[in-house]
Amino acid sequence: MDLGEITTRLAAAPVGVPSGAIATACIAALVVVLVPTVWLRLRIVITLVHELGHAVVGILSGRRFTGFVVRGDMSGHAVTVGPPRGFGRIATTWAGYPMPALVGLLMLWAATSGYAGLLLFACLVLLALVLVFVRSAGTLVTVLAAGAAVGALWWWRNDEVQVLAVVATSFVLLVGAWRHLGVLAGAGRRDPGSDAAVLGRLTGIPAPVWLATFAAVLAATTWGAARLVLDLT
Repeated sequence: MDLGEITTRLAAAPVGVPSGAIATACIAALVVVLVPTVWLRLRIVITLVHELGHAVVGILSGRRFTGFVVRGDMSGHAVTVGPPRGFGRIATTWAGYPMPALVGLLMLWAATSGYAGLLLFACLVLLALVLVFVRSAGTLVTVLAAGAAVGALWWWRNDEVQVLAVVATSFVLLVGAWRHLGVLAGAGRRDPGSDAAVLGRLTGIPAPVWLATFAAVLAATTWGAARLVLDLT
């Protein structure tokens, strides 16, 4: 591999996403999220982005990231070290539920702006960096599988395939984020270890208010995604 090959795979693609590709990606995402047998196997992607959201925001807010675990039942945890209270802890705890939708919107923007290849490379680098923070065999398999899929999609560059894959993944993250939040708003709201409950204890603001902030971000990202798609038609 030389610098020229890498540069070629990082170069922006011509802007333009066929409406048929958008429709196909949307249908694929709905199958993933709404078909129970498929969702049970692929929902771990939402958990992975959720936990890495905790980690990234924790680092940005001055905390030290020490490890993370993801499980197929959508549970997991990321461990950051720092003051037990304060802005950094609140921001880190809050970041998990909005992150899949925010990443989904970023992916959709990249795909529709010609930067799918660059985004895939950034995801590949991130997955390589977090390998040292994996704290379970199942998490290791998940990260390696995600890295292999992203790496193959980036290396064997095909602009149409890349766009379709990135758009479909963005829709999975956006719709999956709503389903993930629905679980929290249902039985999950009674879990004293849930992010909303922890935020309530940290701030004195009731957990339902934090649920509303999660929903507001998801609504905003969904609106943004709709605008991006409508601008293509």
